[in-house]
Formats: sequence, C-alpha cells, structure tokens
Amino acid sequence: MMSSDTIKKSALPIMLSLLFILALTIQSCKKKSRSDLGAELFKKTQNKIFKDATPEGLEEVFKQVLAVNKGKMANPNLITSFYESNGYDPVFVMDHIFNGDVDITANYFEKASQHGLDPKMFKAEQIKQLVAKFKDKKGIKTIDEAYHDIADLEILMANSLINYSSALEFGMVSPRKIYSRYFTATKRPDSTSMLKTLRATNLKAYLDSIQPKDPQYLILQKALIAGGAAKGMTKEETQRYLVVNMERLRWKNKPTQLKYVIVNIPDYRLDVVDNGQSILNMKVVVGEGRNTDNDKTLVEYDESDKKDRPFSRETPQLNSLIHSVQVNPVWNIPQSIASKEIMVEAAKDPYYLSNKGIDVYENGKKVEDPETIDWGKTPKDKYEFKQRPSDDNSLGKIKFLFNNNSSVYLHDTPAKSAFGQTMRALSHGCVRLGDPQALVKAVFGEGATSEKIIKAMGEDNPEPTTMALPKKMPVYITYVTCWADSTNTLQYRPDVYGLDIVLYGHLQKFLANTDQIAAL
Repeated sequence: MMSSDTIKKSALPIMLSLLFILALTIQSCKKKSRSDLGAELFKKTQNKIFKDATPEGLEEVFKQVLAVNKGKMANPNLITSFYESNGYDPVFVMDHIFNGDVDITANYFEKASQHGLDPKMFKAEQIKQLVAKFKDKKGIKTIDEAYHDIADLEILMANSLINYSSALEFGMVSPRKIYSRYFTATKRPDSTSMLKTLRATNLKAYLDSIQPKDPQYLILQKALIAGGAAKGMTKEETQRYLVVNMERLRWKNKPTQLKYVIVNIPDYRLDVVDNGQSILNMKVVVGEGRNTDNDKTLVEYDESDKKDRPFSRETPQLNSLIHSVQVNPVWNIPQSIASKEIMVEAAKDPYYLSNKGIDVYENGKKVEDPETIDWGKTPKDKYEFKQRPSDDNSLGKIKFLFNNNSSVYLHDTPAKSAFGQTMRALSHGCVRLGDPQALVKAVFGEGATSEKIIKAMGEDNPEPTTMALPKKMPVYITYVTCWADSTNTLQYRPDVYGLDIVLYGHLQKFLANTDQIAAL
C-alpha cells in the first residue's frame, strides 16, 4: 500500500496538468483566436498583403490606435474592454464587410437626418472609404497600413453604432443634465445596451429593431422628412419644433402603466389615460413661466440659451403616485408666497388676513391678534401662515397629493376665470384643475367613495379630511410642444418655459462637434 506522501507526490503532476489545461481553457474562452486571420483576409480581399497578417501583429497596432482615438470616442473604456475580452478580434472587418453589412449600416447613418440628427456624427463617409480600400485588391499596400485600417474601421464602427443606437433608443441628451426642474425617472444607455449593439450578428435587423415605433414619433418623423411649414411659422422653425419633440419621444421616461394621469404644461391640459385612450381631458392652470409672451423662440438662440434658468414659479417635470386626497384642505402657505404677497397685503390692510381666513403662527402657536402686528417692519421668516378651509381657500375644495421634492400637487381653485384664458401659466407652481370632481371619479371610480368626497366638497362648514386612494394612481407632469392629435393632425404650442430652446441648444452642441461625440 502506498503512503500518503507517495500518493501526494504522484498526484502533483496530474494536478499541475489539470491546472494548465484549465488555464488554457480560460484563456481560450477569454480570447477568441483567429490563427488563420491572414489567410481568411486574403481569401476575402485577394490582396496579398494580408497573407502576412497575424493576430499578434494586429493586437499590437490595435492597442496603439485605441489609445490615440480614446478622446474621440463616447465610451472609450467600454470599447477598449470589448476588444480586450475578444482578443482584439476584428469582428466588423471579418464578419460584416464582405456580406454588405457595413455598407448597409453606413447607409442608415447617412439617413440620420430623418431623426433630426446630423449624419456627420456617425462617420458614414469615413466608414465607406475604409470599406472601399478592403474591397480594392490594391487598396492597402503594406501590412502596417492593413493593421491600422483594420483598427480604424473597428473603432469607427463600434463608436458610431453605439452613438447611433443610443440616440435612437434613449435620445442624444439626458434631460436630467440640462433641465434644473426635471424629476422624471428616465433610463439612459448602460454597458448592457451598448454591448448588445456591438454583439449584433445581423446589423440590418438590429438597426431596423431600434427605429422608434411610437405612432407619435412616426408622424413627426414623416413631417420632418416632408419639410413643410406649420401655419404661422417658417419651415426652419417648424423643423426645429419637430426635432426637439422627436428627441423627447426618444427619452425612456414614458408611462408604463395602463392607467395614469398626465399633465402637459405647454398645452395647459390634463388627461386621464386608460389602456392608451384618454378617458378624461380638462383644462389646467400651471406655474408662471419665463417665456409667457413667447418672446424667445426657436428662430433665434445663442450659446447662453443652453443654460436652463427656470422662473421660480414654473411647474416641474416629474412623475409620482397620487396616494390620497385632502377634501376642504388647509393651505400651508409657502414662505416665499407669505413674504412676497401675504405680508405685503397685510401691511396695506389690517383686516386682510381675517377676511381671507388666514391664521398666523409663531413657533407653532397661533397668534390671536395678528391685526396688531406691524407687517411692514416684521422679519420675513418670523411667522407661518395657514389658510382655513373655505370657498376662498386658494386650494379650493380638494387637493390631490403625491410625493415630490417640489411641494406641488393638483388642486381645485376658486379662481375659475383663469380657465377662460388661452395662456394659463398663472399659478405659483401647483396645477389648478378645471374639473376636480371629474378627477375624483376618475381616480376613485364611480361609487360611494366618490359621492362622499364630492358631497364633502359642498359642505358649508367644512373640516379638512384626508382620504387614501384604494389604488395609487401614477401621475406624470410633462412638457411637449408638438404632437399629433386623435386625427393625426400636428398640434404646436408656444414654448412657455423656454425649454425647447434649452434642448435645441444642447442638440446643436452635438451637431457642431462631430469629431468628438460624448453622450450627455
């Protein structure tokens, strides 16, 4: 019988052999070998230069070209990692040139203007020129030139494909980075989506799959290609309207739920959508904007217009869930409104506060005789103000509550005359409802609960009451200035917050800097 030491000694060579085989297996998985690279390229090109091509020779040059072009790629680390992991295998040259895939892809890039994008961003001409060299038996004259051209084409294709697919699937611009008051969950491209692009085996099928299919997008795209002018606008302004709103449609921030509430700020409208159809539509009043007179348009803009400078009362873009309603609400008046409006009026009229049903609090305790306070000399932040439930309460008879960091909500209002105006950017930032009772029925459903809420809204001596929704209702506050209505007619609205101008300025940044495309 062998000793344990003898067994260990005899097993050692076997273990070492197994480890060696495992290392080779790991390496072969990590690095795709094309030992016949030169022969295969010669067969495809009939250019004798390629007979001397080796994976090792290409790898050395490929690394150099990647380093030189790092500053011109939107995602240099991801592209470098992709080629490191496949052993610098030239997948586009080997698998996609000679079946026509690369030329087809370049043709898609050349038509990028159909999406409001500049084809120059995607280097179609440079790609086609390199492809022509590979297809010309005498187009490449030295092995060093061959290695450089292979690396150049791989990098151009990888970078352009990622940029193109990211633009169509996610948009060119991240709205969170350009808008100060944007709080809508918006998905941006990540390594998973980019690697999917680089690993596509049928490029035409992949490019067809990423063409936006939203009917709204297709209608705007058709209008952009047609090149017409909307009523009252020049062709150029119309085209810019279409471009910025197509970009918005590419953003992955759209409702995924079957039923939701959506407010479009420039249209001053609220819809309740159920299974793709609007089941309720009403006028709303939104926050005051910086461009209510439409003084600034897409006809002219300058570099400074790219910076978003929101007016303090603008309604933010956001998404949330309506979780409850407060019937006969108390209005906790924001400090900014209290100091700029309430205290100013109280200084003019000592009975203003009592006439408006506004109570004054100091350190959480109600002040019994606010008429004696000299409001003209009082520190702006000394007191808090609350308006009691009444017919004059600025929130009206009901408010719809949803979590957000901007302290906004949907609410009723006693100021009904505003709904008769065309320009309805008039509030302090919250959204005033033209028909709050209809929204009650839409979110609670027809039944006893809705009837109870509506009855409470009509009480003469109301008490604040909060009621939770049986099922939370998604709410989206959006900003869209051009869309197709139910008859597929394009609707245009003035850019009341100047957000079209901000977006177009950032899109122009990409169009003006086509040598270096870095995603926003």
